Amino acid sequence: MVQNVTVMPPGLLIGAPRSGSGKTTLTLGLLRALSRKGVRVQPFKCGPDYIDTAFHAAAAGRPSYNIDSWSMAGATLQHIARAAGDAELSIAEGLMGLFDGVAMPGVSGDGSSAGLAARFGWPVILVLDVSGQSQSAAAVALGFAKMRAGVTVAGVVLNRVSSPRHERLVRGAMESVDLPVLGALPKNNGLSLPERHLGLVQADETAGLDAVLDALADFVERHVDIDRLMTLAARSPSPVLTSPTESGSASGSTSDAEHRRKSSAVSGHSGIRRIALAKDAAFTFVYPHLLRRWREAGVEIRAFSPLADDEVPDADLCWLPGGYPELHALRLSQARRFMESLHLFAANRPVHGECGGYMVLGRSIETAADGVVPMAGLLGLETSFARRQMHLGYRTARVLADTAFAGAGAMLRGHEFHYATIVSAGEDESLFRTVDASGEAVAESGTRRKNVSGSFFHMIDGDISMI
Repeated sequence: MVQNVTVMPPGLLIGAPRSGSGKTTLTLGLLRALSRKGVRVQPFKCGPDYIDTAFHAAAAGRPSYNIDSWSMAGATLQHIARAAGDAELSIAEGLMGLFDGVAMPGVSGDGSSAGLAARFGWPVILVLDVSGQSQSAAAVALGFAKMRAGVTVAGVVLNRVSSPRHERLVRGAMESVDLPVLGALPKNNGLSLPERHLGLVQADETAGLDAVLDALADFVERHVDIDRLMTLAARSPSPVLTSPTESGSASGSTSDAEHRRKSSAVSGHSGIRRIALAKDAAFTFVYPHLLRRWREAGVEIRAFSPLADDEVPDADLCWLPGGYPELHALRLSQARRFMESLHLFAANRPVHGECGGYMVLGRSIETAADGVVPMAGLLGLETSFARRQMHLGYRTARVLADTAFAGAGAMLRGHEFHYATIVSAGEDESLFRTVDASGEAVAESGTRRKNVSGSFFHMIDGDISMI
């Protein structure tokens, strides 16, 4: 059988010893600087972070995709890798520390950035926060360079350098262990992105984002040898192969596609061809790879804005993604056309909510500013932000009954990240049986009632029957 060969463009992974070292600053500056030069650069984000990708997309002018070895099958990773398409360079931003993952590996790895660098053959550019140290930074870098076979630390970028003398000391130590210094970013407290309770604000909420990105690009261009960095980029060690039978499949592999066809037959929802997708400042967290897979499967995405009081468009499924409904609770509650059309839609067609969307499907959301605000009431869920508590981690969810997106018994992989407290789950039936990355049971299982379902679980991969 003749196969089509997709050759990945050269790539780099921006890693660091820990969070807060400056990976995002360097990544965004590089993406914008390269795109201004006319370089077609494809951004990726390691791990399930769904906020950084929006900033990547704004900087590079093309969608950024999450890649995650814990939750994504190898075929899904290959499918996402093909998104590089006509790009000349791939840049992946790591998560947390370079080797940080989970104790029990998932379907393709431990979730670490290092594992993804090894898988795709991407050299690592290590960002080091050298504040409070000088020559000792070389010991840290050398340890990272020798930590794992198959992971190549091609060079370092120093961050938060306090003076020319400080830079000379660190550079000298790096030369002694044969690690190239590709740049030195001085302390610059004026260059930062604003933060909020879920981390960085969403890209479309950042006033003057283009100016911020251009300033970051100028900063990186002044202090980083971008041309040398580009020469260090390496191609994937083997091309991505796509056979004619795999073209347009959800997973990129024949066996996975067959598995999904079986799952679709079980659930009885293989006919979904139009999805009404809530999209505005309250509903923003949709993984780009899922949208890509839906579209490649022939699904039409019909976006609408609940905040603008749009009616739910005619479709086979209504999907309310995560976001920040707690910041817009009163406005959503008063969106009568949206709420009425949502009830009419749910009377005979499936509706699903993830995280923020799940809360909107419930009875109420309590906020510190507005008190208890009524929501759609299609599920019995009552949530509160008056008593904030972080819920964070990978999840595996077994579907307990047929849904629009997966049949009973299907296994889904994803993550949970929110600060809401469940005041009451109501009398609805459980949607999932959920465990964390260690296999420990998780109390939050989502709920379902007739055609309506929801959960705090963000779906990433698994036995997804609607595509």
